[in-house]
Amino acid sequence: MMHDSANNRAHDLAGGHSHVFLGEGHAANERRTWMVIALCAFMMAAEIVGGLVFGSIALIADGLHMSTHASALLLAALAYHYARRHAEDARFSFGTGKLGDLAGFTSAIVLAMIALVIGYEAATRFIWPVAIAFNEAIPIAALGLAVNVASVLLLSGGAAHGHAHAGRFGPAHHHAHDQAHAIATSAGPVTVEIFEDGVPPRLRLSSTGRQLAAGDATVETLRPDGTRQLFRFAARDGYLESLDEIPEPHAFTARLSLYGGAESHDIAFVEHEHAHGSARRDNNMRAALVHVLADAAISVLVIIGLSFGLWLGWAWMDPLVGLIGAIAIAAWSYSLIRDTGAILLDMNPDRGMADRMRAAIEADGDRLTDLHLWRLGPGHLGAIVSVTTRRQRGADYYQSLLRRFRALSHVTVQVQQQ
Repeated sequence: MMHDSANNRAHDLAGGHSHVFLGEGHAANERRTWMVIALCAFMMAAEIVGGLVFGSIALIADGLHMSTHASALLLAALAYHYARRHAEDARFSFGTGKLGDLAGFTSAIVLAMIALVIGYEAATRFIWPVAIAFNEAIPIAALGLAVNVASVLLLSGGAAHGHAHAGRFGPAHHHAHDQAHAIATSAGPVTVEIFEDGVPPRLRLSSTGRQLAAGDATVETLRPDGTRQLFRFAARDGYLESLDEIPEPHAFTARLSLYGGAESHDIAFVEHEHAHGSARRDNNMRAALVHVLADAAISVLVIIGLSFGLWLGWAWMDPLVGLIGAIAIAAWSYSLIRDTGAILLDMNPDRGMADRMRAAIEADGDRLTDLHLWRLGPGHLGAIVSVTTRRQRGADYYQSLLRRFRALSHVTVQVQQQ
């Protein structure tokens, strides 16, 4: 017998499914991008005109590189705008979260073409040198560096939010817990926590009121699959620690019993996981930020090349710097094409998460027969899960097992009863 269930972690107020898979800080990042576009456009014109007037290929190269930044930033801004405007458009089956990746891929293709042009121009200047007005070119390059630094500062204001906290739960890290629960008891406030800082995970109890003895407390855990485990405690230096380690996952209800069961308190421990690596990265903001960071580095190279030409007469340093800049642009272009192309082709964005999902489902004998994991947007993943089981379990059971994976924003579960 087959059971199918689809679940979207972001429900709207009417109880339907929401397919809005945009990254955190989407609107703020869009505003920052438009501000940097204005800066880059101004500096692009100044450097290209200055390079043509003063005969500096390195300055022209930096200006052309700046033009690629302005173009890429325009693509990024338009992608942010379009994704936000059409986030609720039903024509997009899985939302508009990938528009930033599409913009990054397009930007990378343009960068690769510009790198070839700059490389060709730099190579020809080795063969046919051109006189350079160093005194005029250096200040323009310095101004370009100042604009790049200002752009980095503007964009980095949103870099901390380049990843998204997806799903229904609050912020957490990989293996993050509701670490400590303060409980009001007859012995005064008692804190119950899972402690695993550099040691195997154990339960710890501490009291700011009456001191608890080792035999005063027990904790029984109840997991979603019905498994129970009783923890007894030993006295440590100012606290009680469970004799047994806590097995993974650390998601269960814990009943604290005091003084032989005279009183009890129920506590819920919840474990969540973020997506990692490319699964959570906002490639739209990444493209914008890396563009200006790369251009800042190339501006430094331009200033160095022009300075050597002015002070030591090494005119060949100018085309050399142009060539180095072309190589840097090409390398960055390749990296972005590789990463965004993988997302557009729906490659598995987090193999570690896929392995942990398999372990969670197969922990008590069920078999994961098929798993598709792909990225819907920054920090949002979609999954199709097929499970074979000998037990009478429906799709809701496996939805609850996967709830700890916060980045799973759209999950479809298929269950096959053996």
